[in-house]
Amino acid sequence: AAAAGMWQFMPATGKRFGLKQNFWYDGRRDVIASTRAALDYLQYLHDKLEGDWLNAIAAYNSGEGRILNAIKRNKKRRLPTDFWSLDLPAETTAYVPKLLALVDILKRPDEFDIVWKFIANEPKIDVVEIKSQIDLAIAAEMAGMNVSELQALNPGFNQWATDPDGPHYLVLPRQQVPAFQQKLSQATSQQLLRWKRYIVAKGDTLGKIAQQHNSNVAALQRINKLSGNTIRLGQALLIPIAADNESNYELSAPNRIAKAQQQNSGNRVDYTVQQGDTLWDISREHKVTVEQLTKWNNIAKRSALKPGQKLAIWQQDSTASVAGVSRTVNYKVRKGDSLARIAQRFSVTVSDIVKWNKIDTNNYLQPGQQLKLLLNITQV
Repeated sequence: AAAAGMWQFMPATGKRFGLKQNFWYDGRRDVIASTRAALDYLQYLHDKLEGDWLNAIAAYNSGEGRILNAIKRNKKRRLPTDFWSLDLPAETTAYVPKLLALVDILKRPDEFDIVWKFIANEPKIDVVEIKSQIDLAIAAEMAGMNVSELQALNPGFNQWATDPDGPHYLVLPRQQVPAFQQKLSQATSQQLLRWKRYIVAKGDTLGKIAQQHNSNVAALQRINKLSGNTIRLGQALLIPIAADNESNYELSAPNRIAKAQQQNSGNRVDYTVQQGDTLWDISREHKVTVEQLTKWNNIAKRSALKPGQKLAIWQQDSTASVAGVSRTVNYKVRKGDSLARIAQRFSVTVSDIVKWNKIDTNNYLQPGQQLKLLLNITQV
């Protein structure tokens, strides 16, 4: 789950080879940037592994440390150090022969009775410099394309717009470039994004405002010339907003995650991450595995969860409620608990907890406080 893009870069390896990764943009998914990085990485591995391409390809799959250790072990035993002689994981042992087999089939299609679709050896895309942030819906309209077509060629952009700090380029079909460049030359920078004037309300923080508008703190600070996170009541902020309905940016990171969350069976529970939550804690509370959580939500096992983040949890029908079968459970309040969090954990409502325990909602829960919960037998 941690690898991304057509070259399947892990986050750390991507950064090592110059692939920027942030809220707006993931260079591992950028067709142009990731291909350049993959070529650099393969050349590095080739040089590091004494010019052996098969070992270089194996290292791309399994990690250079693993291949170097396998070579070291063979040298100690005075054994050959070519790919076929190394003791490697089963996946890597099969990975290289599969690629060699594909090369052979491509070279000798007639012998295997295979007809490949003809692809002319000519450029189909161009890279167009934009020079500033642009809304992908506005860019698509200027190029005479729909948003999903544009996103398919530019999957590195995670949100509804390009990264305000760059890269400032788009990949476009060659035939769309002249019309796009003409419209781009006539547009002002203010026409490349839609803007909203927002008045800071009581309880607002810069992070909360950014989250509400699918932006990030750094972008709001830059646009509004803020030196820190301090904002004041009644202050006017300029906020970039999506030109189209955000659900129409089908291949953005939020929509990719939402799509992954929908493609499961059973009863869906939407869980809001609380301060201090871990995947392991959440999996135990809902009687699922960490592997299931990562798959359902398109995240890596080592992902840092953020308070307020939404996770989809799928429970099979066997865990559904059975009417009329219940028992009382005594629950001791833990540090960081809230009525909402406890209600979500046990699939009850806040009003039920308040009613069962005659709680004054104006008072905070205290660690160690005992609560009585009336739970369905399948929840206990």
